[in-house]
Amino acid sequence: MMQPTKQDRRHFLKQSSSAVVGFFIVPRYVLGGKGFIAPSDKITLGFIGTGKQSIGLANRFMDLNNVQVVAACDVDTVKMERFQQNANKYYSEHRDKTSYDACVSFGEYEELLTQKDIDAVVIATPDHWHAIMSINAMLAGKDVYCEKPLAHTIQEGRAMVKTARKTKRILQTGSMQRSSQRFRHAVELVRNGYLGDIQTVKVNVGDPSIPDNLADETTPSTLNWNRWLGPAPQRGYSSTLAPPITVDVWPAWRNYQNYGGGGVTDWGAHMFDIAQWGLGMDNSGPIELIPPSDPTAKRGMKYVYANGVVMYHEDFGRSWAVQFQGTKGKLEVSRSFLESDISGLVDMKIPDNAIKVYASDNHYQDWIDAIKKRTLPICDVEIGHRSASICTLTNMAYHLQRPLRWNPEKEKFKGDAEANTLRGKTYRTGFELNV
Repeated sequence: MMQPTKQDRRHFLKQSSSAVVGFFIVPRYVLGGKGFIAPSDKITLGFIGTGKQSIGLANRFMDLNNVQVVAACDVDTVKMERFQQNANKYYSEHRDKTSYDACVSFGEYEELLTQKDIDAVVIATPDHWHAIMSINAMLAGKDVYCEKPLAHTIQEGRAMVKTARKTKRILQTGSMQRSSQRFRHAVELVRNGYLGDIQTVKVNVGDPSIPDNLADETTPSTLNWNRWLGPAPQRGYSSTLAPPITVDVWPAWRNYQNYGGGGVTDWGAHMFDIAQWGLGMDNSGPIELIPPSDPTAKRGMKYVYANGVVMYHEDFGRSWAVQFQGTKGKLEVSRSFLESDISGLVDMKIPDNAIKVYASDNHYQDWIDAIKKRTLPICDVEIGHRSASICTLTNMAYHLQRPLRWNPEKEKFKGDAEANTLRGKTYRTGFELNV
């Protein structure tokens, strides 16, 4: 495939904003029957990125009665065809049809965005593509579900927030732990003072990101490698970054600085998100980051909040989890447990007149409901940006190996010009951020 030029991209954005469309997608719904929802009441989705993560996401969305997956896009034709076949098979089985072929495919996401009959997109690509695709989708009038971490850099995240507000699009970040009753209960216990005054928070997630030192390999014929790289620096193909469909592993691109942020952003976008939620810091963040004295350490980052709470990136022996320590006791929460050293605390019912946080029990339906009502979802773009920023700041402090003073309101470092340059990144020609 030919690489779109800057002029092509400008034309695309102009075309999208004026709702010019080459052809319409007409889903082949089966009309009538129990639980029937008219096509006009359904939200039609296009998936951008059809790798391993998209399989579970697609099943979640296809299970919703008021949603129809109608399109897919990927730079790997084999993965895209698998997704398309799975979607058509799912709808064939659930519509009692012998065949079903309403899910169409696109080799480039820009073409998908011009389709007027697609209401919203799900972006499940490597992190370095999130901001560009999300912003272009919102400019094209699409609502967005973007996988976590929301953005690759702090400036990208802020640009996504501004675009969402300007276009009035609904963006849900894929930090789906917010739609878990266990995490919600933990946060409400913390917010209502059952631990006393919070003194420290410990977050255990993976390692910081590392430089890309991978060897070049022969590019598979089914993969448009130039488009996979997109805004990232030019380099040869690596199966570590983009493994073929025959290798059933989670791609390791997330470990490398040019494409992700290591375990710090991978699981950090989940667990730092819960820490921020519990501390009531969804619109803010720490004011100082202090790295460990050992330059090789992969844990030990210290974060200081303006209210005196101190947070640590630390392995406290409970796998990927969060620990809140207050003057009355501690509480630990993960996807598999909610425990406290205060007897009976985790089983208590919080009174109706207590502080309550946004309640969602289905992250995917919550986004669809927000689209229909034009309200903010549980993990709105601002929340996703702030949680991703914690992860990005963590990587920066580990790499720079010096304390950083951060202004969460201005989103700038105090007295550190080098650190401030790292809030953004350089884009490869032809793949710049359109803001």
